[in-house]
Amino acid sequence: MVAYKYSTELKENMAKAVGLALPISSKVSREVCAKIRGMKLDKAKTLLEDVIALKAAIPYRRYTGDVPHQAGVGPGRYPVKASMHILKILKAAEANAQFKGLSINNLFIKHVSAQKGSKTIRYGRRHNIAKRTNIEVVLEEKK
Repeated sequence: MVAYKYSTELKENMAKAVGLALPISSKVSREVCAKIRGMKLDKAKTLLEDVIALKAAIPYRRYTGDVPHQAGVGPGRYPVKASMHILKILKAAEANAQFKGLSINNLFIKHVSAQKGSKTIRYGRRHNIAKRTNIEVVLEEKK
């Protein structure tokens, strides 16, 4: 396992969580992260729960080939699997913030990103490539 480091130094009013080698699409994860970036933590968690329940769609801005339009969103989809994994990481970051003594009501998503992770090449009849995604979340307490 390679050590993972956030690009800037974390301050006392920040908490982070990282999910490594998640079995979700990097492209879909990028769109979900772009949607929740800068949101208040409670609002982002509610949005992801609505996406899992197929009540709210995530707008697709970059990878829009053959993407259907959704009401009030434009091109968008319901990425349930990616939303479940990102919601789990958000809850882990919230628990880290609570452990540091930060106020849960004042947490905002300062940074969230999806990057390509490791690839496992399989041989034989299943000669596909198992792709993984790394998700990084940094929460900041604003007063």
